[in-house]
Amino acid sequence: MPADLVELVQQLGHPRVLVVGDVMLDRYVWGNAERISQEAPVVLLRADKREERLGGASSVATMLQALGAETSLVGVVGRDADGLRARQILGDLGIDAGGVVTDPDRPTTVKERYIGRAQARHPQQMIRVDYESREAVGEAVRRDLSAVLEAKIRAADIVLVSDYDKGVCTPELLAETVAGANRRGVKVVADPIRGGDYAKYAGCSAITPNRLEAGLATDRTIGSTGDALRSAAELRDRLGLEAGIVTLDKDGMALAHRDGRSVVFTTRPRQVYDITGAGDMVMATLGLALAAGADYDPAIRLANIAGGLEVEKIGVVTVTREEILADLLHAPFHAAGRVPGGDKILPLPQLVADLDRRRQSGQRVAFTNGCFDVLHAGHVQYLHEARQQADCLVVGLNSDSSVRQNKGPDRPLNPVEARALVLAGLQDVDYVTIFAEQTPLQLIRAVRPDVLVKGADYRKTEVVGGEVVEGYGGRVHLAALRDGFSTTSLIERMKAA
Repeated sequence: MPADLVELVQQLGHPRVLVVGDVMLDRYVWGNAERISQEAPVVLLRADKREERLGGASSVATMLQALGAETSLVGVVGRDADGLRARQILGDLGIDAGGVVTDPDRPTTVKERYIGRAQARHPQQMIRVDYESREAVGEAVRRDLSAVLEAKIRAADIVLVSDYDKGVCTPELLAETVAGANRRGVKVVADPIRGGDYAKYAGCSAITPNRLEAGLATDRTIGSTGDALRSAAELRDRLGLEAGIVTLDKDGMALAHRDGRSVVFTTRPRQVYDITGAGDMVMATLGLALAAGADYDPAIRLANIAGGLEVEKIGVVTVTREEILADLLHAPFHAAGRVPGGDKILPLPQLVADLDRRRQSGQRVAFTNGCFDVLHAGHVQYLHEARQQADCLVVGLNSDSSVRQNKGPDRPLNPVEARALVLAGLQDVDYVTIFAEQTPLQLIRAVRPDVLVKGADYRKTEVVGGEVVEGYGGRVHLAALRDGFSTTSLIERMKAA
């Protein structure tokens, strides 16, 4: 498990991300593909569900919002029922749509997909119907977009351009976007169109064409990672970018950076159900990580993970930080077979759901927390006593950054994934969950243990979360400490050896 990516997810915060581009409404009609029609040799779909989601630039905004960003959107909808529906969904999701302009002369872009299930299972996309205008927005609408754009850039930590060639991302508007962002020292990352003139992306910090798009833009067939790196470097130099990035689906992403870095970041093989939305998810995660201060290398690696999770789902579906973290924590099982106890390491939402099921069957929950940097016999005895207090034991494990806050810059000796796996391998430990805060108070409030366990070197009044637990009827248990066991002294002895 890449410990630095776990750390990055835990420290993403809530960056302010502005998305500029083509607002779309994705409509899905689901049903059973029962037989061939008597009217024509086509599959007859018996529809049983209709669903609407946001697509295009608004899909990127949706994914960012689900990942915890403060998201704003600049784009265009028509003066029609589909435009009203898109605005309603944006509002329901908490996305700032103050920069979405209504154009009375064009329809809202809608992509309607028909999803058929064979024998009530195995859903597959059968056909897609598009309703759209590809003409550039008129001058009056462009002026309206320009007017809102400046204020939105002032409030952003990064700007993402999601260009689907539906008329919003004109050369004039993108020039204003880049100039405004440069004045603020804010990165602009663009997901470009297929074909067309890439000159309008000049001055962006980075662009992220896929294999086909990059090949068309550089007149090159990209059959190898070397071809991808050459295309990325050519686009970087031609457009004055900080970084050229080419997405390579199952082969990962190629980065050609201004500082000389030329790297292909591979990705783990996945069970691909639907590639729809994978590019948007990569864009959203990359932008979020860069906005949080990450360098391109870890941001791209994290985007690879999120894009991989997206293709395992049907349609354009959001991915959460908890899902990414769970995937990172379980990465050793995908790569090298199942590790004993690995299924005990859970993100908080999944942990809470598991504990709810246990409580419904009458079980009680004990909780303790710590760094558990170098596990020794004293820890094992302590955890055994903690487990005896209830029917299951949850261990809150400090992240690497949390350990550094509490123990100093030289700790931990072991990264969080190693510490988590060692704890999960113990019989007395039922769950391990990781927290990044300096204290476990927020975690305790979410878990709501029946028994909060801490070492006997504390007084009850000193135990973080003790008042919370006792306030709803739980209790605090001070577990006995075994003489002769100390992580600090053990580390000192190892250094001296």
